[in-house]
Amino acid sequence: DREVHINELKNGNTEMFWNPTSEVRRQRLKRHIVLFEEQTDFESERLWQHVTSAINKGDQHKATQEKFVLEEEQRNAARERRENGTEWKPLLFRHDAMTNEWRYKYEDLRPWDPLNDIAQFEKNGILQTMERRLSTRMSNHKTTCINNQITRHKRSAKDCRRRKTSDQPSNHSQNTESSCSTPESVQELSDDDGKYLRFESLCTQCGKEMNHLKEIHSAVLSLQRAQQDIHR
Repeated sequence: DREVHINELKNGNTEMFWNPTSEVRRQRLKRHIVLFEEQTDFESERLWQHVTSAINKGDQHKATQEKFVLEEEQRNAARERRENGTEWKPLLFRHDAMTNEWRYKYEDLRPWDPLNDIAQFEKNGILQTMERRLSTRMSNHKTTCINNQITRHKRSAKDCRRRKTSDQPSNHSQNTESSCSTPESVQELSDDDGKYLRFESLCTQCGKEMNHLKEIHSAVLSLQRAQQDIHR
């Protein structure tokens, strides 16, 4: 979001390459970092704080000293682990014996699916992708809930028909009201095939999850509109 110049070394000429407008600057992505007081001892910002401070002050000699102190502490810690036979188990990385490199445990290399993937975020160092389709756990729970409701309705309908048969009025009289009524608390939901299922109010967990999905959907629509505005 700042000016970029091209410097021609042969003749010393300088040319403006990029000069962002105030509108472009307002659209700059916000940087989200963990508060310093909430960081653990091995977070980079906390670990290298003295080196960073020296660099910001322009004291290269102090920065070099602090860097040496830090790296020497790390070497001593690794030496102690080897002597004690303590195995170092990284939380977020694994060692690839084939390439002799460290790889991120939770890397997701599949192509981005714009029809299903909503957003990618990091939580506790783990990258996760929010998807449009329900998770397996939620889908199974919703299916179980629906099946239970349908079973109860079938049983209720069967009992209703049985009562109607046993309480059938005589020919000269007519009953204007049904002896069995549909439960008032009824909702319609669409299953994966587009068919509508009528059943009683959702269980508490299903209701919360559906409300949460509605909030996510509203947020996604807002993001999509913002992206369209940016593209325009």
